[in-house]
Amino acid sequence: MFELANARIAIIGLGYVGLPLAVEFGKKFNCVGFDINSDRVAELKSGKDSTLEVEPELLKQADKLSYSDNTDEIKDCNVFIVTVPTPIDQHRRPDLSPLEGASRMLGGILKKNDVVIFESTVYPGASEEVCVPIMEEISGLTYNRDFFLGYSPERINPGDKEHRVTTIKKVTAGSNAQIADFVDEIYQSIITAGTHKASSIRVAEAAKVIENTQRDLNIALINELALIFNKLGIDTEEVLEAAGTKWNFLPFRPGLVGGHCISVDPYYLTHKAQEIGYNPEIILAGRRINDSMGAYVAESIVKLMTQRRIHVVDSRILIMGLTFKENCPDLRNTRVVDIISEFEAYHANVDVYDPWVDAAEAKHEYGLDVIPEPKAGIYDAIILAVGHHQFVEMGVDKIRRFGKADNVLYDVKYALPKDQVDGRL
Repeated sequence: MFELANARIAIIGLGYVGLPLAVEFGKKFNCVGFDINSDRVAELKSGKDSTLEVEPELLKQADKLSYSDNTDEIKDCNVFIVTVPTPIDQHRRPDLSPLEGASRMLGGILKKNDVVIFESTVYPGASEEVCVPIMEEISGLTYNRDFFLGYSPERINPGDKEHRVTTIKKVTAGSNAQIADFVDEIYQSIITAGTHKASSIRVAEAAKVIENTQRDLNIALINELALIFNKLGIDTEEVLEAAGTKWNFLPFRPGLVGGHCISVDPYYLTHKAQEIGYNPEIILAGRRINDSMGAYVAESIVKLMTQRRIHVVDSRILIMGLTFKENCPDLRNTRVVDIISEFEAYHANVDVYDPWVDAAEAKHEYGLDVIPEPKAGIYDAIILAVGHHQFVEMGVDKIRRFGKADNVLYDVKYALPKDQVDGRL
């Protein structure tokens, strides 16, 4: 009944996760990449990917892949892989509306023996507790009798050209033993790094959500150490380099924690924990520390400016970098905006420069006007917020030229020589 050779695959959502997956499946299977954004579909049909995750030559290799924003064109598929985002709302609560929307859409086209596989990050139990009832109600089909569920959490690292979808080991799970084998077989067909079959969907969901929670907590520890060492007048990088000479010391560095995973996923786990009556103190403490780092960076720069008798009010600030990480155009949940907000509260004039960013997207998402190029000699403070290779290659001298004769240069990313900047985390 569930034979790999008969798989007709639809990928629901063509963002950073869905597109690379669709391309790999589209090399071997009849595959439709579906997205509700018609502009995104048109872009991909023209052979371009604005996320820069998949190069044009790789798009061409997927000769069995087509793109569509029409649900009629995925009705004949029998395997649906859902890769929609799972963000948080303004109150830091899970926003499952994209997942619920995808479930409603699938409920309208599900057939007997179809398999739905979710890749979106959720709290343990969400796929079966939230998505399944929606699909059952709309389709009139019964879960685990008429249609079946799989889960294989995404592990895409935006901008990373070394760790790609096929070279990252994949966790898989299914709603029963037969489906678990089928889901595992599907991914084994494209994942050269291999798979790990979990015992249940809930285990796979939990495994995904703690991957980024662990990383978030490790960064929070280093951020807190940076706060302590800065008060003690000790260089944090020197401390970390010294401690790193021990073989089992983990090489984390302080910084802003944003993006669609590390700064979001822990809130999915804490939401479920609180729902069952447990208060996750350590996880939430780590989140508070990491969420506070933008304000701390701004405060540190204001102190440096004040020490040089540079008036913060009406000053000109250049922030270099807006994306949540280096060398990628992804703006999701970037914490650079926290630094911008702090300086705007001081009535400073802030310019943001980022050659990786789509200006229209920055305006739409954050109301920010990204400048095409900084002018020389006009800034009181310059903040290297994201370590794009263009900025590193500029070097300190060229970056300093954007500033006035007496300016403050602050390095958030440890990308510049420490003896040539005025401050860093």
